[in-house]
Amino acid sequence: MSAIWQELNERGLVAQSTDADTLSKALNSSSVVFYVGFDPTAPSLHVGNLVQILTAKRLQLAGHKPLLIVGGATGLIGDPKPNSERALVDVETVNAWVSRLEKQLRVFFNFEGPNAASVVNNLDWTKDLGTLSFLRDIGKHFSVNRMLDREAVSARLAGEGISYTEFSYQVLQANDYLELFRRYGATLQTGGSDQWGNITAGCDLIRRVQGAQVHALTTPLVTKADGTKFGKTEGDSVWLDASMTSPYDYYQFWLNTDDRDIEAFTKMFSLRSLGEIQATIAESAKSPAARLAQRELAFEMTALAHGEKVAAGVQAAAAALFGNDDLSSIDAATLEMALGSAGMIDLPAGESPPIDQLLAQTNLVESLSAARRAVKEGGAYLNNERVSDPAYRPVEGDFLHGRFLVLRRGKKSFAGARRKAS
Repeated sequence: MSAIWQELNERGLVAQSTDADTLSKALNSSSVVFYVGFDPTAPSLHVGNLVQILTAKRLQLAGHKPLLIVGGATGLIGDPKPNSERALVDVETVNAWVSRLEKQLRVFFNFEGPNAASVVNNLDWTKDLGTLSFLRDIGKHFSVNRMLDREAVSARLAGEGISYTEFSYQVLQANDYLELFRRYGATLQTGGSDQWGNITAGCDLIRRVQGAQVHALTTPLVTKADGTKFGKTEGDSVWLDASMTSPYDYYQFWLNTDDRDIEAFTKMFSLRSLGEIQATIAESAKSPAARLAQRELAFEMTALAHGEKVAAGVQAAAAALFGNDDLSSIDAATLEMALGSAGMIDLPAGESPPIDQLLAQTNLVESLSAARRAVKEGGAYLNNERVSDPAYRPVEGDFLHGRFLVLRRGKKSFAGARRKAS
């Protein structure tokens, strides 16, 4: 069994834990059954969930057995937010989201062997739980005073208040831990540091009901050096679902990691050894403009979520679009994905406007005169080739895969034009 406890600490993944000595000994000496939960609050997981996903994956790689709980029950209630009540989602939608999250989680874990992962829905043991049984057998072990101390609850009480529905969330989550202890022998729950109160409530419930000691482990909330929220790009969440965030945009999110964050984020997210990571960071520091560490992290994270073939495709597309590589080597689907992310106009079948019009229509320049000036100054490109005539009309051979044009102004601003099929 590897020294996983030490590794988690060295990677900056331990915020809080119950009895650290006992937990570290258990993790380093035996196979522990542990669980981590994901509520279906949206039709997809997002990059913020990767802290928990990859922490669980590290534990599995170290020989421990993960229980991946998709909250079909808790997702119907909603974990209290500190600022406002959650809007309740209908049962059919929650059930659909549960199925989608289950499929996403299966991408990251091994479901065979002695420490095979399991995906479990907490609705299985909650749906038939009677109100009187719940209040008598579970509710009696909870102090309202302690529940009021939870940060999100106290914040809500100081503001608009909180419903009994959301106030009960902590009891439901604690009951999950008790059920998983009974059914699977789970003795550890992991989660974000904002879940500390919920997780330790489960530890306390098991102690009261079963007389057993179990553990809690939380990871820090990830923050960015510039003060913006991790997992957001231009105000939108970065989703694991390829239909909600394209693999190209997903790759770009990681590629754009701030130099001030790259070492900490690579340690948190990459599955490479700490020695390999330190070597990459040191090499990257010699030539920051090359963004070696960012490129390696972007490829690894994209491969984990979408597969190595897709990751290789978007990596090649990014290199070609921002450089002088041969664009014809990029497959049509990846090229369309990348241009769609950058901004793409549609052209009628058979139409081929001059370059100055294309530059203006794609908003790479603000006007036709600005387009002509960009061409004259040598800053306009068609398919990575510098254009010298603003009146040049792309010919059939210029259309990549018979449909696409890649337009670029300067080194970093590019867009696309797509000709409709005839």
